Amino acid sequence: MRDHGGNLDQAIARFGGAKTDWIDLSTGINRRPYPVPPLPPEVWNALPRQDARQALIAAAAHAYRTDAAILPLAGAQAAIQLIPRLAPPGRARVLSPTYNEHAAALRAAGWTVDEVTAPGDLVGADLAVLVNPNNPDGRAITAADLRALAGKVGRLVVDESFADIAPDLSIAPDCAEIPGLLVLRSFGKFYGLAGLRLGFAIGAKAVVAQLAAMAGPWAVSGPALEIGARALRDDNWAAATRSRLAAESPRIDALAQAAGWRPIGGTGLFRLYDMPEAAEAQARLAHHRIWSRIFPRRPGWLRLGLPGDEDEWTRLSGAMEKVGNAIHP
Repeated sequence: MRDHGGNLDQAIARFGGAKTDWIDLSTGINRRPYPVPPLPPEVWNALPRQDARQALIAAAAHAYRTDAAILPLAGAQAAIQLIPRLAPPGRARVLSPTYNEHAAALRAAGWTVDEVTAPGDLVGADLAVLVNPNNPDGRAITAADLRALAGKVGRLVVDESFADIAPDLSIAPDCAEIPGLLVLRSFGKFYGLAGLRLGFAIGAKAVVAQLAAMAGPWAVSGPALEIGARALRDDNWAAATRSRLAAESPRIDALAQAAGWRPIGGTGLFRLYDMPEAAEAQARLAHHRIWSRIFPRRPGWLRLGLPGDEDEWTRLSGAMEKVGNAIHP
């Protein structure tokens, strides 16, 4: 099932209200985004320039601490769509449960896909995929374990879309030295600018060149090149954001526990809870105009992103208390 968060239009159609009435916590997108600077007119009016593209690549190399080849793309999703075409279809294994587009894109391209639950089960695959830290449960695999795994599969794809919150978890610094390793990064989640559609593929020069040829000459917009280059060099903003998110994760977990929900994982951008009535909890939160994420294949799971400001925290706190009282009177 290719279900996703961020489907606020469906929530409005079902529960009513205007878009401005809602707090969308159904994604892992930072609700306190990087401040978008004023952009010169030519960024909007002209085709994206090669010097701007190179400036973005240099900023990404700085942020991700790597000297491997880097390809900017229209989000990590663009890379997910292209990766199945790097080689003839074979046997792929995806560490699951996880972001469902990986398996779906591989199957659509003719790959045989096994969804496995332990990292050791990836061994022997022609192509192995894992998300680190994982979405939705936050499972983390150390860089040392990934280095060991890389030599036991044909190609190892590590989706680090949520790794900005935990830089030491990233294996991007090793991409130039490990054959067959391909790392994906998402800009929009941590920086809170998902609509910009910006992400990166990091790996060996030959593989990145293959992806670049498939992506075409203007894979990233001029505004994305400009904003991404500035944000990825803003180390102070990134450090402050990591500190804030680390402090706020226990706060939302405490609200969930008070509502009778059991925290079972997550990252600094989203939290995952276990309960017997996730669909009912989602609907009750929706009546308070708060949208959450549930999972068709895991009916006891509900995921919440973190609120953006104190007004949102106050609304969420009140709604979760009422939902908890209604379900567990």
